[in-house]
Amino acid sequence: MGSWAHAIGRRALRTVVVVVLAVAACGCVNYVALGDSYTAGPVIPVQQTNPSGCLRSDHNYPHLVAASLDGAVLRDVSCSGATTTDMTSPQSVQGGSNPPQFDALGPHTDAVSLTIGGNDIGFVSVAENCSSPVNSGTPCQDRYVKNGHDTLAELITNTAPKVQAVLQGIHARSPHATIFLLGYLDILPDSGTGCWPQMPITDGDVPYLRDTEKRLNSMLQTVAGANGAVYVDTYTPSIGRDACQLPTVRWVEPVVPVNPAAPIHPNGAGMEATAKILLTAMHQHGF
Repeated sequence: MGSWAHAIGRRALRTVVVVVLAVAACGCVNYVALGDSYTAGPVIPVQQTNPSGCLRSDHNYPHLVAASLDGAVLRDVSCSGATTTDMTSPQSVQGGSNPPQFDALGPHTDAVSLTIGGNDIGFVSVAENCSSPVNSGTPCQDRYVKNGHDTLAELITNTAPKVQAVLQGIHARSPHATIFLLGYLDILPDSGTGCWPQMPITDGDVPYLRDTEKRLNSMLQTVAGANGAVYVDTYTPSIGRDACQLPTVRWVEPVVPVNPAAPIHPNGAGMEATAKILLTAMHQHGF
């Protein structure tokens, strides 16, 4: 019995050695994708089932990037609805639980990409609260700005140390990895008014929400620069591709999507564009 177990153990060890040597020989990039729905790609085909509640597409930007990196080994653990807390804690979703996203990291991880922070400021509730049945006034700004105090600006400020902790946590678990922190795509027109009711935000509120998204992206850029991460600007290239544009032009869908995507989320074209933007950044850093 002892000699049989010893033989099995030697065989298992040889298998591990062969796998490790094969990975080393192919020069594979060990790539981990973390983040929320702007990484996961809800409703974009083909949706994965591990777990289904994460609404993770096999054509989201991490999968497209991995397909363009020769022999890349991808672990995509992104999950719709994720906050910074879900990096280190399980996330309950329909159909099960998504393990702590940091579980995918290891000492041999080469590259990590993530989009995170939007849910920490309540992205979904903001979208719901700022929807108006009439194109009049500034109901969104009236709700979030009182006596000169901007609640959303405060939430963004309070989210900064949380994102910092995420980046430091990645460094601790994967000290040799290059971290790519992505911003959020342009949702509303970068200038002028919006497109009520396609995006049911009043013309008066569009500048406020536009500036709020820019403030969020600016915070992400600042935190990335201060914590040894590469900030990937997806907002600037997406100007003119917002949810108010024609279905063949836009990268983000409005509240009633035409292209396969969740409301106010990237569609397939948006994921393809994001993948190209991220690939450019990765190539600049030796990948």
